[in-house]
Amino acid sequence: MHALIAELYPICRSITGDGFRHTLHRIAREIPLTIHEVASGTRVLDWTVPKEWNIRDAYVKNGRGERVIDFRRSNLHVVNYSVPVHRTLSLAELTPRLFTLPERPAWIPYRTSYYTETWGFCLAHRDLLALEDGDYEVCIDSTLENGHLTYGEYVIAGQRSDEILISCHCCHPSLANDNLSGIAVAIALAQHVAARRPSLSYRFLFIPGTIGSITWLARNEEKLVAIRHGLVLSCLGDRGGLTYKRSRRGDALVDRAATHVLRHTGAGHAILDFVPYGYDERQYCSPGFDLAVGSLTRTPNGRFAEYHTSADDLAFVTPESLADSYARCLEILDILEHDARYVNLNPKGEPQLGRRGIYNAMGGGHLPEFEFGLLWVLNLSDGQHGLLDIAERSGLPFGLIHRCAATLVAHDLLRPPRDGG
Repeated sequence: MHALIAELYPICRSITGDGFRHTLHRIAREIPLTIHEVASGTRVLDWTVPKEWNIRDAYVKNGRGERVIDFRRSNLHVVNYSVPVHRTLSLAELTPRLFTLPERPAWIPYRTSYYTETWGFCLAHRDLLALEDGDYEVCIDSTLENGHLTYGEYVIAGQRSDEILISCHCCHPSLANDNLSGIAVAIALAQHVAARRPSLSYRFLFIPGTIGSITWLARNEEKLVAIRHGLVLSCLGDRGGLTYKRSRRGDALVDRAATHVLRHTGAGHAILDFVPYGYDERQYCSPGFDLAVGSLTRTPNGRFAEYHTSADDLAFVTPESLADSYARCLEILDILEHDARYVNLNPKGEPQLGRRGIYNAMGGGHLPEFEFGLLWVLNLSDGQHGLLDIAERSGLPFGLIHRCAATLVAHDLLRPPRDGG
């Protein structure tokens, strides 16, 4: 995952354009992605697909012809979506177009102007202070014209038509944690699911932020009835603890599943209530759709100093954090796949487990966790409680409860759900 992030890191992405397409084409080498194009000017809910932006080069040259700001060194140097410009300006005229972080003088900020036609440059504050009085040649070799918004989609058919939606935004340029970590984890999850025969179907979306989810929702309203659970993935590679932000519903199965997994990690974590701000979960959870979609990050957006700066680089993202995020995602998906209501076929008193070889023959000692789980599953499998209900009430991890249920089914003590759900 980290190697893929390193490969994608140099690409100048935006909400439209060839950089976004380049990224999708690279993703398509990992998973069979379907790429969709939506024309500029298309009405999507209350929005309109914007003009397409592409950039070839940009710089600011001093009087000696030296590039004191150079897009080739960092694509963060240009305000994303800047309109083309080529002129000579004095330092006083240029300065209002320059954006820095005085409190972080070595870092380049990331700024955008998606829906306002303007232009600007970003640079380290220390470099701004080093600029000399005089005239500067300013050039942004870009285009902003009618084209397309592009997004990628990968659907994995399961045994049932009910879907899990996995969504990540792919529109940021050289920012490793936000958003390349989410892309890398989503690809790994898709590869894992595709190699198995999942119970549920999966839909993976690789979209530009905000306008991408709005566009997808506008074009796919008839498909929303199948979406039972969803996760928006981003900021999954930093060293912070995992954070789950609940869906608008607050008590959806995905909310409970993520909460259960994070509480059993043994590591620091946070569970946040829904707020209508953040990533694309706020579009999926808008009141007209109200999908059960939560958001999984490590340190949330805006809460780490490196957010939307050049310090969100390859060193900020670690393979260990990516691996942990991936593993926790798998555990959440495992709950969504396997939570179901079973029925105890011998509900009057406890069945004798010892003679069936699934209970410790030596009594009187501390009850092992697996055997404790067997008793919990038998007691609460009345057709009214699901496996996650049992895990939450018992305090045992879902994986153990699921294994207990499978053992009891194998010994004809438990009836699995007839409809698979």
